[in-house]
Order: sequence, then structure tokens, then C-alpha cells
Amino acid sequence: DCGLYLLISSLLQALNGFVLVVTSEGLIFYSSHTIQDYLGFHQTDVMHQSIFELIHTEDQPEFRRNLHWALDPPGTPKGEPSPAVGKSVNSCAAIYKPEQLPPENSSFLERSFVCRFRCLLDNSSGFLALNLQGRLKFLHGQNKRSEDGSAMPPQLALFAISTPLQPPSLPQIQTKNMIFRTKHKLDFTPLACDAKGKIVLGYTEAELRMCGTGYQFVHAADTLYCAENHARMMRTGESGLTVFRLLTKDNRWKWVQANARLVYKSGKPDYIVVTQRPLVDEEGGEHLRKRSTHLPFTFATGEALLYQSTHALPSFPDLFQSKGKPCKSKKPSCSHVGRSQKNGINPRSLPGTVMRQDKAMY
Repeated sequence: DCGLYLLISSLLQALNGFVLVVTSEGLIFYSSHTIQDYLGFHQTDVMHQSIFELIHTEDQPEFRRNLHWALDPPGTPKGEPSPAVGKSVNSCAAIYKPEQLPPENSSFLERSFVCRFRCLLDNSSGFLALNLQGRLKFLHGQNKRSEDGSAMPPQLALFAISTPLQPPSLPQIQTKNMIFRTKHKLDFTPLACDAKGKIVLGYTEAELRMCGTGYQFVHAADTLYCAENHARMMRTGESGLTVFRLLTKDNRWKWVQANARLVYKSGKPDYIVVTQRPLVDEEGGEHLRKRSTHLPFTFATGEALLYQSTHALPSFPDLFQSKGKPCKSKKPSCSHVGRSQKNGINPRSLPGTVMRQDKAMY
């Protein structure tokens, strides 16, 4: 069984796309874990959720049509709008007996169509066009009951392979298998990191947690930009795409493309989950050039120009100056806490966080 699992996992990684099984009601019955490489959503984020939460509004009728064996879903008279956006099609799904449907090998049940899906990894429209190719097949083992309590026969579900219309670029091929996730407190203090993140960054979870705020791992030129998106996430629940540099354990800066979202418990924000995709330096540099054309501040040298103000932040001329030789540590330093407090700067604030970084990192 272990060998079969490894074989299937290898085949999925080699596939330019991911496997998707959607019930006639529009619920995602199964998605392969490789969905994260293309849309940024973890497998567990989408399982048993409505497929229409992921599909572009304009493409939802087309997907709904392809869930019906005759491409003619009931419940929506001609000339009337389709069911509300984001809702499943429970009210529109017809219940059929197997003898009322074409045989499973019928060409009537083959499907090939295009839809735009929400994508956390896309840096333009936020959607990725996918070609879904497969067929409608009976989904067994559901044990569903009709209103009178009798067992319902297996119903058709869409079994499809979803592949991007545009072939991936070489940098995307190189980095798609290294998408990783981290968990943070609401102030962005690291709590946990998955196995791929430990490979990309080189830290153990204990090392990530040792210095408190996660901003100590962020490049000074990206700190305010990340803080702005952090604040947006606290307001809206999601940060949107954020491209910045993270410090690796070997004192190198690694460009990542990230999307952070709030996770709620009992109706209140509990922690943050961040999905991150490593980028090559050329991609990161291009994002930095785009960012510098519309943000009203620069923060590359430690002296900030905020909202057309020429007042430098206190103590920043001495930002990376320390007595004696520069620290050769290969991990974020915690030795400047006292100095930050002495200068009246909270060590957990953005200036205090950057002041605790070692000059050797730059």
C-alpha cells in the first residue's frame, strides 16, 4: 500500500494539473493535493466545499451545465439568472435512477470545457483559466437517503483532470513543488512551519519562534509593505498576494510570493495561515520594480520617507551600527533588545524589529 501511495503521489507531481471530483450538487468530493501547486489552496481547504466558491461568476453557468448529463440542468428557466453566486446546486440537482441515464461509457458523458478558478498564486487577475477534461461517472458509497428515507441510487459526478491553459514557465516548474505553509499568531509571530518550509528556509520550528515577531525574518525594504498587507488581512480576512524577501538560515534572502488568511475560532480571529511560493530572484526583482512605482515610501536603507514626509524615524541612522565586529550568526539576532528599549523604541515595533537585525544579513 505504501508503494502504491508513493507511485500515485509521483504521478500526480508529474501531471501538469490536478484531479478534481465534483458531485452533481456542486460539492468538491475530492481534490488531489497538487491543487495547491496551481491555485494555492490546500487540499483540506476545498474538500466538501462548493465548487462555485472557486469559480469566476461568469463561468459558473458553464460549470453547472457540465454537471448535468444532458448539459441542461433543471431549475433555471430560460431567460432567468442562474442560482445565487457561491451557492451549491442542491435545489437544482435532479435525482436519477441509473436506468434513466446513458451507459457510463457513453460519449454523452465525456466533458471538456474551460473555467476560471480563484488563484492565490496569480499576480494579475486573481483567477487562473483551467481546462477540465474528464467524464461523468457514478459516485458510489455515498449512502444518501431520499425524503421518504429510502436509499438513493449512486448519482453522477464529474471526474476531471484540471490543467492550466497556459503552459507553466521554467521558474514556475522549478518552484511549484516547494510551496509551503506557516502558522502565525495575530501579530505574525511564527508558530509552526511545514516540512517544505523547513527545507526552503533551513530553520527548525524552535528557531523560527525564538525571537518573537516574524518581521525579524523580513527584509528591511519589504517591512512596511508587508505590514500594510498584514493590516488589510486583519480587516478583510485575507492579505492578497504579497511578494517579499525572507531571511534563510544561511544568511541569504529568499523571494517568496505569499497569501495570508485569518483562521477564526468561535467567531473571533485565532491565528494566521500563510501559503508561500518561492520565487527566483528575477521574479522578485520585477515585483519590487512594480511596487516602487506606486508606493509612497522607500525603506531600502533604513531611512523611511512616509507619505511625502521628510522626517526620518528616530535612531535609524544608527540602524545597523553595533560595537565591535559584525555578528556572523546565521540566524536573526536577539541581542539588540536592550538597545531598542534604551532608545525608546519598542523592540516589537517595525523600527525595533529591523534594528535587531544584523548588518551581516545585508
